[in-house]
Amino acid sequence: MSFSLACTDVKIGRAPTAPHLHHMHFQPPSMSAPEGDWWEARSINTGQKGYIPSNYVAPADSIQAEEWYFGKMGRKDAERLLLLPGNQRGTFLARESETTKGAYSLSIRDWDEMKGDNVKHYKIRKLDNGGYYITTRAQFETLQKLVKHYTEHADGLCHRLTTVCPTVKPQTQGLAKDAWEIPRESLRLEVKLGQGCFGEVWMGTWNGTTKVAIKTLKPGTMSPEAFLQEAQIMKKLRHDKLVPLYAVVSEEPIYIVTEFMGKGSLLDFLKEGDGKFLKLPQLVDMAAQIADGMAFIERMNYIHRDLRAANILVADNLVCKIADFGLARLIEDNEYTARQGAKFPIKWTAPEAALYGRFTIKSDVWSFGILLTELVTKGRVPYPGMVNREVLEQVERGYRMPCPQGCPESLHEMMRHCWKKEPDERPTFEYIQSFLEDYFTATEPQYQPGDNL
Repeated sequence: MSFSLACTDVKIGRAPTAPHLHHMHFQPPSMSAPEGDWWEARSINTGQKGYIPSNYVAPADSIQAEEWYFGKMGRKDAERLLLLPGNQRGTFLARESETTKGAYSLSIRDWDEMKGDNVKHYKIRKLDNGGYYITTRAQFETLQKLVKHYTEHADGLCHRLTTVCPTVKPQTQGLAKDAWEIPRESLRLEVKLGQGCFGEVWMGTWNGTTKVAIKTLKPGTMSPEAFLQEAQIMKKLRHDKLVPLYAVVSEEPIYIVTEFMGKGSLLDFLKEGDGKFLKLPQLVDMAAQIADGMAFIERMNYIHRDLRAANILVADNLVCKIADFGLARLIEDNEYTARQGAKFPIKWTAPEAALYGRFTIKSDVWSFGILLTELVTKGRVPYPGMVNREVLEQVERGYRMPCPQGCPESLHEMMRHCWKKEPDERPTFEYIQSFLEDYFTATEPQYQPGDNL
């Protein structure tokens, strides 16, 4: 069986780094089904052997090998991709249906005077004999034939299919096969991106081939043994709204190697980057993405413990991913572990966590409510004019931040739900995600852009 692979030039024994996608064909060395995240393969073009990421691969004649097929992708993520600047009316993709098993959806970028740029979704249904149709009068043997038909005529759709939506490269699971604990010498620190209480963040290169982000921790910040144990859990948390952990240098100073995100932290992006100019729909969409990632953490029975805009990273296409999940628990600095010191993020922390150390997914929900204020105020520090001790006292007495300028009351109401005194009365992240994803259809359909938001 021949497979089709979208990847970069494969260097033998190294991971394809995948910034520039092209297609090549390869065969597994044995015809038994390969398993795992990395497969050994031989290029039919060159005869070279090497390891390739399994999620870059599909049988050559399958639907998965079609450039317009995006697989398991939700409606909201399809809209985010199709509405990116540069895509024209008629740009399209096909994906698995979220609601009907075995069916597919066709998503097309459209435009009209009422809505402006928008996305239409069409369900592709399956016939009992194996064919496919959107409308029963036009039936096709294969999905490929259906797509070809609608590229030639709109035939009842909002627009003819013109251009395949530009793809987003899949995340590889790690840097390469068996590259988890890596030597410090394999990393080159190139551009310092930021500095915090416990270390620095750098843009760098692994193995001379792969652009990565590298977090360096000051010696003594956490026990290397405890970190390695937690990192084993963190690397198994795989979701497209979580920054993937690629590799570690486990001897002090500890290095944490992750995906590089071009726009940096959400906090810096809102205060000093293009985020200053975003309006409410983009800000709510970013919040929905963060809620999506946190809903996954919720399902996995994990806790973040330090959810705030500084720990969210932004990619070039405004995709948001959650970083630093789980690390806060390991910090051994006395000024941090006392939960009252200058290094502890009191203003983001639920009262039961700040006072008694009771961190749960519900204390993360509280922090998410604070993060919402950071979004709508473009990175303003929460509780302006108040010091940490004052915040703790006032919040215990029932004080909650008022509605920020320009913020709809309905969004402030969601913040207040996140700040309920009783943790069990706070909403789930699953609920918050659906509220934010449907915000402009279900809650604020009359929204008009203002001066601020």
